Amino acid sequence: MINEYVHVRKIGAGSYGKVVLYRSSLDGKHYAIKAFHKSHLSKLRVAPSETAMTDVRREVLIMKMLQHPNIVNLIEVIDDPNSDHFYMVLEYVEGKWDNDGFGQPGAIGESMARKYLRDIVSGLMYLHGHNVVHGDIKPDNLLVAPSGTVKIGDFSVSQVFEDDNDVLRRSPGTPVFTAPECCLGLTYGGKAADTWAVGVTLYYMIIGQYPFLGETLQDTYDKIVNNSLVFPDAMNPELRNLLEGLLCKDPTRRLTLNDVAKHTWVLGDNGPIPQYLCWCKRDRLRRDNTTQDSN
Repeated sequence: MINEYVHVRKIGAGSYGKVVLYRSSLDGKHYAIKAFHKSHLSKLRVAPSETAMTDVRREVLIMKMLQHPNIVNLIEVIDDPNSDHFYMVLEYVEGKWDNDGFGQPGAIGESMARKYLRDIVSGLMYLHGHNVVHGDIKPDNLLVAPSGTVKIGDFSVSQVFEDDNDVLRRSPGTPVFTAPECCLGLTYGGKAADTWAVGVTLYYMIIGQYPFLGETLQDTYDKIVNNSLVFPDAMNPELRNLLEGLLCKDPTRRLTLNDVAKHTWVLGDNGPIPQYLCWCKRDRLRRDNTTQDSN
């Protein structure tokens, strides 16, 4: 038991710790709690000047900024200075994708894929609008609520910027969703890389296979950089056009999320994607970062 939270069962593992389902004895609701050992995080180096603890603290600071219907909500952080344990209490979203009999495992059909994509784009536009790069968009990090709403989760490799300069060097995301420019070991734009990952996700939702997948990591990277996209002959031309724009190997010519939101296939019969006003607490983030730097 952690404070008022009663252990139910382990439901998964995060980048640096386990994820456990708990039930609150106060409201009876279920919550997903990410549990870490601070001593382990502090010893695990992820960059010359950063440890895993840096990543976890950054994840917390970013999630504290956010409130959006398509983003998993951070409820609270439990960090007792006299204990080695560190807990992130998160909104619990149980749902998984269901292919509903469409094609290969993972394929969910155009109608459902459009609905899911609209939710993903809405949440990611909110993030990018507040200079947050997710860094690991993929089906495993896109959770489906009982209402059918898709929520973006797992901000363990996300980055936040003070301005529109989103240049990154480290690409810690999942290889098969990695943008071509990230495979070359050079600096890259984080927002454009997120958009590529959305394209890979949409391709997977429609076809049930990844567009570029090799037998080894290097083979996968080579295919991402060099191979052409392959589409079924019978694919909807508007959908093909969207995928070609999302999966454009040149990041300067790749569709932006604003372009995606206006695309005819995305609009369908549903109209514009909902936009949400800023609720993110950037001033609080700056204060918290200053406090962290001084400790």
